[in-house]
Amino acid sequence: MKLKKLTLALFFGSSVALTGCLDSSSDNKQQAETTGSPINLTLLHMNDHHSNLDPTSVTLTLNDEQVAMTMGGFPRVVGAFKELETNASGHVLKLHAGDAITGTLYYTLFKGEADAAMMNQVCFDAFALGNHEFDGGDEGLKEFIDYLHASDTCPATPILGANVKPQVGTVLAPNAENEIIKPYVIKEFNGEKVGIIGIDIKDKTQNSSSPASTTVFLDEVETAQAMINELEAQGVNKIILLTHYQFNNDVSMASQLTGVDIIVGGDSHTLLGDFNSLGLNSGGDYPTITQDAAGSKVCVVQAWDNAKLVGELNVSFDAQGRVESCEGTPHLLVDGPFRQGGEQVSAEKQASILATLAAIPQVRAQAEDQTARNVLTGFSDQVDILKQTKIGETTDNLCIARIPGDNRGTLCTAAEKLPHGGDIQMLVAHAFREMAKRSDIAIQNAGGVRIEVPAGDLTIGTAYTLLPFSNTLVELTMTGDQIRRVLEDAVDNAIKVGGSDGAYPYAAGLRWDVDLSQEKGARISNLEFKGRDDANWTALNASASYVVVTNDFIAAGRDGYTTFTEIQGELRVDTFLDYAQSFVDYVEAQANNRVSKLPYSEYSTQNYTDKDGLTYTTKAE
Repeated sequence: MKLKKLTLALFFGSSVALTGCLDSSSDNKQQAETTGSPINLTLLHMNDHHSNLDPTSVTLTLNDEQVAMTMGGFPRVVGAFKELETNASGHVLKLHAGDAITGTLYYTLFKGEADAAMMNQVCFDAFALGNHEFDGGDEGLKEFIDYLHASDTCPATPILGANVKPQVGTVLAPNAENEIIKPYVIKEFNGEKVGIIGIDIKDKTQNSSSPASTTVFLDEVETAQAMINELEAQGVNKIILLTHYQFNNDVSMASQLTGVDIIVGGDSHTLLGDFNSLGLNSGGDYPTITQDAAGSKVCVVQAWDNAKLVGELNVSFDAQGRVESCEGTPHLLVDGPFRQGGEQVSAEKQASILATLAAIPQVRAQAEDQTARNVLTGFSDQVDILKQTKIGETTDNLCIARIPGDNRGTLCTAAEKLPHGGDIQMLVAHAFREMAKRSDIAIQNAGGVRIEVPAGDLTIGTAYTLLPFSNTLVELTMTGDQIRRVLEDAVDNAIKVGGSDGAYPYAAGLRWDVDLSQEKGARISNLEFKGRDDANWTALNASASYVVVTNDFIAAGRDGYTTFTEIQGELRVDTFLDYAQSFVDYVEAQANNRVSKLPYSEYSTQNYTDKDGLTYTTKAE
């Protein structure tokens, strides 16, 4: 193990390479002499805002009543950061744990410029790279970083990714490996040093985004320990990991490391804290307190997603740099107008609602920061012109799910999404098959469909927010056996450690049973096919050929769909149909421009068995 750490330290080009040999099995902090002073830190953090700069509407349960209200939006986030920083009792760090860009028309139109302008209203002390920062390749990431560093009001935000190694001479490392992307940053408060290390999720970024082939991604845990050792060798004994690595992975990683104190994470879009009374599903405590490999306390936090929440973590360190206590509040950002039954409430009722909200520590009635709102208006005026164009309507709420039974979205409960998964992913798959006229089957990765869609009007904005990645539709001529294998690829990547639940497959013209408790190769069964003009389902013929339409991202083998790369030459045809525009065309082609949920018999996942062997069976129509 010591040899492995030495190799890592040398790879990083460290000026103190031999510190990679430090024995991480010992509790260095407990053995260290008291040379520092106690210190209190307040960490204000967010993650995964995905170009969601505008507020949204949400319905929460207050005193057993359903109340619709405004939630989040970046001007409201800015207001919270400023007020919480002003009122903090300790030294403040403002952190963003990645996936700032891609997801709405703000990215489609401005390629990160609008996100950077809003982030520079906060002035983050560190930003960790997420997988979606690479959706536009290394060149797109560099463009976003240039926007972020063009501020006249903020110092240049450090861009962190200790395990991200672009090749020297490329756009992210013109002259030196760590020129633009830093492994860590050291902050100093009254002589006490705090190290912040950035970690990006390795496999997901390589397989589910578009980094350059020359950009190397190192193991997350090994890299984190190597950087902790390097910082400790420089006398830094208070260490934060700023990760885009998923909450459960963060907790697991903490137990494998020595020397980490705090993990501020992202990627899994996890809501932490007690929100049961509001009707929201939580993934754990805020903070979640665990231990490192030496038994020292580690505090793990995350702040949900889409600019809806700001986390506030207060940490006290002793003189040796050990965490004495950590506690805090995940601030869910809401404001009026408040509505019930579709109508705005009376002034008296509003006062009652505000009093109720004030009594809930984790809910913050937060006004927008006016300066941030003014900055955003310069971008939103252009977005509004485009997104308000109506293309049709949906008669049903269309729920979103990556894997059947997950907690994404607010339109449906987790139970309602068993066993079939997301309604909107299914509709998208059927839209693609309809628009690619040669196709027998459509396959769509769950994570490529970004939002749930409530009943009501559908606009161009809906389509481009739903499908924001500028993909095209590709037709692949495949055998039934290749189709089965690509589905096994996708399911495996959706459930493995370091994979992406966004890889879970949805399809038109295919349906199956899935058993996640089985090994890869045996998870998909009862695989059936129904062509666009067929009346009945029949077993998929392993040796027959079918035309499969999919998006060009997974057609290239991304998101774990590796079998797709077998299809080459004349068997692979890029239609050059824009996938968001194809959804627009599909809606406009329906009778009265109206769409609805599909019959359950058409859903691709018919019967679903989870990792624990619990089986959920097809719903009645």
